[in-house]
Amino acid sequence: STPINTSSAKPGPREAFLESILPPARQAAETLGVSTKAALAQAALETGWGRAVPRAADGRSSHNLFGIKADSRWRGETLTLDTKEFLKGQWVVVPAKWRKYPSWQASIDDHATFLKSNPRYSPCFQCSTPEAFARALAKAGYATDPIYADKVISVMTKHNLTTFDGGIL
Repeated sequence: STPINTSSAKPGPREAFLESILPPARQAAETLGVSTKAALAQAALETGWGRAVPRAADGRSSHNLFGIKADSRWRGETLTLDTKEFLKGQWVVVPAKWRKYPSWQASIDDHATFLKSNPRYSPCFQCSTPEAFARALAKAGYATDPIYADKVISVMTKHNLTTFDGGIL
């Protein structure tokens, strides 16, 4: 286990966010055989380092770290909020139904199940680097943003998330 903040100073908001999700993210990544770094970067990007996690009208967190929408197969709680999607060459705001979780752990576990249970993501698990995983994820249609993979990779690189992998990928 690699400590995020090795100084005695209070961790900043990014470090505190990573510390809050690192144990379940590492466990899920090991189970999937993928990079913890990629999962952390994706959660950081999707939530603005935990500052923009979708919230219900009463202020309760959805704990949705990965921007996973609730389709007809989802049997859990949901939350409807507007989102920006890149459709037909332009950004548009549309309402979307999001999955709602009771905890970070539940969100991370569902993310792993979501990726493993969707055949379109199977190429992701053949990748040998976190960067290739991010590109395969984007190519499989995880997000409508045409530069989604570049953004995930930028978070990995800029914030040196490599230290969290423990040798995976």
